[in-house]
Amino acid sequence: MNDSPRYVVAVDVGTGSARAGFFDSGGRLRSRAVHPIKINKPQADHAEHSSDDIWGAVCQVVRTAGGEAKVRPEEVAGISFDATCSLVLLDAGGRPRSASVTGEDRWNVMVWHDHRAGSEAEEVTASGHRVLDYVGDVMSLEMQMPKFMWLKRNLSEAWRDYRMALDLTDFLVWRASGANERSVCTLTCKWGYLAHEKIGWQEDFLNQLGLDDLPAHAALPEQASPIGGRAGFLTAGAAEELALTSDCAVGVGLIDAHAGALGVLGSEIGGDTLDERIAMIAGTSSCHMALSKEPRLIKGVWGPYFGAVAPGYWVNE
Repeated sequence: MNDSPRYVVAVDVGTGSARAGFFDSGGRLRSRAVHPIKINKPQADHAEHSSDDIWGAVCQVVRTAGGEAKVRPEEVAGISFDATCSLVLLDAGGRPRSASVTGEDRWNVMVWHDHRAGSEAEEVTASGHRVLDYVGDVMSLEMQMPKFMWLKRNLSEAWRDYRMALDLTDFLVWRASGANERSVCTLTCKWGYLAHEKIGWQEDFLNQLGLDDLPAHAALPEQASPIGGRAGFLTAGAAEELALTSDCAVGVGLIDAHAGALGVLGSEIGGDTLDERIAMIAGTSSCHMALSKEPRLIKGVWGPYFGAVAPGYWVNE
């Protein structure tokens, strides 16, 4: 460390825009920028983004906020991302591959509130698999497994081309660092991964859903990466696009509501009042989040998810 001020960059990608903030070492917000992102709705219940459009918006807000804060690139120690739990689909070359009935590859992201997989979600619920114990006994059509089932059944040509599928925040980490690091937050909350077990992926669950080939099409790692971990550093190309340096560390990401829960409840962790606190995170949707040291299985309430907001703690949503 030297005497120069050190900064970190926080990037939040919501439903309609990307935002970036530069924070100094004292936690003070020095600057903030916002840029809209596009959304495509080709049919009722279908909602799609472009990962290229999102990455372009992220680069724009980071460059703008950095310029307004008058921060030199070498002063930025780290960057981290949170995003909606939207699903990004790529081919073997890391290029966008369509998630759309239009067939256009630029629309390669199923937005979190895309509701086309309703019948598939009902099928997952009817399976009665023990994974459902950790989502309140009911599979939401906004989670990723029903969406994968729909894609395999309805976009079979695109399905054959998929070689990487990521939650949006994990895509941003990969695009920034080149590392295929999947957050314990995204996989546990939206992919049916059981982080509290030695083997997180339940092979019989995937087989039961007809998704035995998902690990290959999604490039799934065996283990999720913990919150607070470092995924790597900015690649030379990403550093140039973001107007930062390749010495800038990239943190493991979170889903947006869960990042909010960490911000609201983080100071309570390790204290005596954590069980008396709840975080309400408002946005296009609203989430009520509670942390605990012990798992709480509650019918109709998502979770408990282990380590999805903070290591060693369970969260109900």
